[in-house]
Amino acid sequence: MAVPFPHGLDKIPDVQGYLVINSDGAVLASSGDLENEENIAAIVTRMLQTATKIPISGDRTQTLKRMSVCYRDFTLMATVSNQKIFVVKRPLKQDSE
Repeated sequence: MAVPFPHGLDKIPDVQGYLVINSDGAVLASSGDLENEENIAAIVTRMLQTATKIPISGDRTQTLKRMSVCYRDFTLMATVSNQKIFVVKRPLKQDSE
């Protein structure tokens, strides 16, 4: 499924892979390290569904837009837009010692 997708995710600096997921959790596009990673798509979708249930503000006017999951060597960044979930994998920048 490594077809270029018109969202320009492959142009993000240092991108190691991406997923585009619909609201049902189905992978619409994928590339790089995340190519055909349906398991990761399902996990990220469930995490976002859970996170959206947590009120950010008392009046619920603020909603979740982005979520980052940081691992030792990389970060998964998920953004919700237009009924789709965009997930990008980028290397985790280590602080200089």
